[in-house]
Amino acid sequence: MGGGSAIDAGKAIAALVTNPGDALDYLEVIGGGHPLQHAAAPFIAIPTTAGTGSEVTMNAVLASAEHQVKASLRSPLMLPRLALVDPELTYGLPRTITASTGLDALTQLIEPYVSVRANVMTDMYCVEGIRRAAGALARVWEHPDDREARGDMAFASLLGGLSLANAGLGAVHGFAAPVGGMFPAPHGATCAAVLPHAMEMNVRALRQRAPESLALARYGEIGRLLTGRPYATAEDGVAWTREICRRLEIPPLRAYGVREADIPLLVEKAAKASSMKGNPLVLTPQELTEMIGQAI
Repeated sequence: MGGGSAIDAGKAIAALVTNPGDALDYLEVIGGGHPLQHAAAPFIAIPTTAGTGSEVTMNAVLASAEHQVKASLRSPLMLPRLALVDPELTYGLPRTITASTGLDALTQLIEPYVSVRANVMTDMYCVEGIRRAAGALARVWEHPDDREARGDMAFASLLGGLSLANAGLGAVHGFAAPVGGMFPAPHGATCAAVLPHAMEMNVRALRQRAPESLALARYGEIGRLLTGRPYATAEDGVAWTREICRRLEIPPLRAYGVREADIPLLVEKAAKASSMKGNPLVLTPQELTEMIGQAI
């Protein structure tokens, strides 16, 4: 019971109770990546943020101080037996946590929608989730006791978890792994700081290299869902995201100690992150450098 970090820690503990060895034996990217042999100990997941959607995903994100990165322990054997999503558990969240976790939920709807692994099922989840989050984010920030908005964000977070578990993520989460491993930056705040810049870079790169792609058309649909305007463009969606980050007072990554001198190592690690595999196209090192530089 708790936010994404608490639930992920619980999921990892449940998995290691029934599987021998160390967590590093099973971690992706930095560890052995071995598959779990036994189902995790039974557990119930109850989220108190909206949120990571961790209550319905099959991975636990763990930070390695040694490797200065976050990596996933992943297996379908790690799914909770039951997920209980009650919006009332989010009513007492501080505004900063409401904002950062809410934008993480939005990120986890946008990235699967344009992912190379997007599919018919996750498309439905993403469209509905983006629509709900777009209408509720500012409302829960300004009126924390807005029951309808809290309910919409809880449902959007749940849909985001289902979407990322079945379609993957993208560049935002590709950078969240090394930023969160190298600096005391909360996951949601990192995703919020990077999201508008990743959207802008993906849209620009798609217009240049794949102007007829489905992913670019979907960024246009995201623009319409976010703004509520039937003729909105992908760039309008980017502008809406920039504005909501400003409105919700999302700090840049430099607030957590990230500096321009850190960019080369962050780019190197992000390019290897498992989440980056879902991005709608492969971004060049120069594009990744520009993107993370804007987030700092």
